[in-house]
Amino acid sequence: MALSAGTRRTVACLLVGLGALLLVAAVMIPTYTVKQLAKTPLDLEITTVATTAPDKPGEVLDATSLTSPEGSAKVDTGVPLFSQRFVTIEDPVSADVLTIQAGQTLRRTDKQGDTGLLTASIDRVTVDRKTGEPVDEVDGGPNGAIGATVDKNGQTVMDPVQHVGLQYRFPLGTEKKDYPYFDMNARQTHDIKFVEETEINSTKVYHFQQSIAPVDLSTVVNSPANKLSLPAAKWGVEGGEEPVTMSRWYTNVRDLWVEPETGTVVKGGEQIHQYYARSADKPEVTVLKGDLVFDENTVESQISVAKENIDKLAVYGRVLPIAFGVLGAIALIAGLVLGLFGSRGTPARAGGARTGTPRQTPPNPGQGQPFSEAPTQQIDISKSDKQP
Repeated sequence: MALSAGTRRTVACLLVGLGALLLVAAVMIPTYTVKQLAKTPLDLEITTVATTAPDKPGEVLDATSLTSPEGSAKVDTGVPLFSQRFVTIEDPVSADVLTIQAGQTLRRTDKQGDTGLLTASIDRVTVDRKTGEPVDEVDGGPNGAIGATVDKNGQTVMDPVQHVGLQYRFPLGTEKKDYPYFDMNARQTHDIKFVEETEINSTKVYHFQQSIAPVDLSTVVNSPANKLSLPAAKWGVEGGEEPVTMSRWYTNVRDLWVEPETGTVVKGGEQIHQYYARSADKPEVTVLKGDLVFDENTVESQISVAKENIDKLAVYGRVLPIAFGVLGAIALIAGLVLGLFGSRGTPARAGGARTGTPRQTPPNPGQGQPFSEAPTQQIDISKSDKQP
């Protein structure tokens, strides 16, 4: 059934409007939605676990040996280490910034309860939700705080600390270049250098590495344990009962494997070494030494997070814009064609178009019909035969 001219115009307008709407959506989805996906979510909760390998156990100073009346400092070897970090989002938060809080503990799993706890810390930093970089300031003060000591009531003491550089995530579209990276223990920023592109469980990742030269922790955190004066014999060095003062030093080699599209840290590892020494280049008593790497469950969990975000980026960044763009173009063209060409009338048939009034046919003079009704001029024969 053919559409009337009015109906055709209505359908054409609807198609043009729908096409324009779809084309606008094709442009706006990657522009707006992908920007939202690029931001760190406000409901972020991440737990990571790193352990020493069974064939590469750690070394830990027996702290009680430093205070015992007899014997020198004792360092336990073959110690299995377990590090856990729990990341959450705290205030202040907004559309553009959020505050990341990371609580981290390090334990030796060959001892139970508090006797197995080696270190505990809390790190808090306010960052840009898009880039992951710390903001310049919070309420006119430092952008973060670190708690590594406790007061007499056992409460963590949070020291205001200005953070500079990446820490818990890399930017969307991570590049093959060096990035500034903040080390919480040294409270310093050093470049984490791009090493190579590789794969972990069939997922493309970028490998970065950061080296921290020895740092005197007594200049970083005001803690009695970071500088000790003990008899030389207790340190296990020459000098008998002569007091010897040693500082606690920290060094680290950090490796991170990052999924580049989302900036997700898929795998991490740290080669930590803390020791007492009178000089940075001559370790004398090991405090902590271990090669800690994300366990397999953590790696799989981080890969799942990365793939989920990759799929979202693909849907909103490519699939939907292309689909909406194609459908919009088709609807727009169809509407224009229908509007421009569908409004023209159907050509008239040969011999004239039919109307609602029958065509009048001149009468044909026939038998019994007066001659005068014929559509020609009459000729009076009687007059023409008379002679003048």
